[in-house]
Amino acid sequence: MSLNPCLSDWSDRLVWLVGASSGIGRATASALHARGARVVVSARRHEALDEFVRQHPGAVALPFDATDRAAMAMAAQALRRLAASGPRGTLDLAMYCAGHYKPQRATAFDLDEMLKHQQINVTGALHMIDALLPTLLAQGSGHLSLVASVAGYRGLPKALAYGPTKAALINLAQVLYLDLHARGLGVSLVNPGFVETPLTAQNTFAMPALLTPEQAAEAILHGWARGRFEIHFPKRFTRVLKVLGLLGDGAYFAAVRRATGG
Repeated sequence: MSLNPCLSDWSDRLVWLVGASSGIGRATASALHARGARVVVSARRHEALDEFVRQHPGAVALPFDATDRAAMAMAAQALRRLAASGPRGTLDLAMYCAGHYKPQRATAFDLDEMLKHQQINVTGALHMIDALLPTLLAQGSGHLSLVASVAGYRGLPKALAYGPTKAALINLAQVLYLDLHARGLGVSLVNPGFVETPLTAQNTFAMPALLTPEQAAEAILHGWARGRFEIHFPKRFTRVLKVLGLLGDGAYFAAVRRATGG
């Protein structure tokens, strides 16, 4: 069943991806560009964005730090001008895929890292929502997509800093959907498993069902085309985690310890 308006024709649609300098964000931006979208990419690393624009004619780079509320607001203003000058006159999709990850356990608690995860993974998303919601509500159309993670389903070893931020995004997307669906807006939640990115390169363990960023991007576009709310992949891995999530606490903790040695 479609929970959102289905997005499959991207021709001339204006899309904004925050966190598009590498990984899933960059691959998704590239896939949307190939389908005819007017792509705007943002991230802190302007050199990576400039390279993307060189490789994708017509794309626009808006470099800034998502944790800077004023910078996000200024970028949103520039985006509204781009929308007004386009053939559709609307912003059609905004995706927050900026993220930070560093493995951490409670036995080596690092408050600075905890707060850095919160600022990039959660506060940055709130900045984007704050900057764009008035525009989307006035349009009565458009789509917000938040990239969380299966690490937000339930607690996992070494995810002390990362997991809670992704759990927050999962809940945030669910409430946004409840509040905005009746107003004509789409909201989707992207929960990837392991994807080969600079962030997961820090992992020292074998990552099951590892995907390339390009495979992740195709799964995301497929989910948007089907009008999905939650887009999770790869299914052979994420479905196992969903089943584990149904266990009682004792059974869940025991199963995770057996599977991870944690």
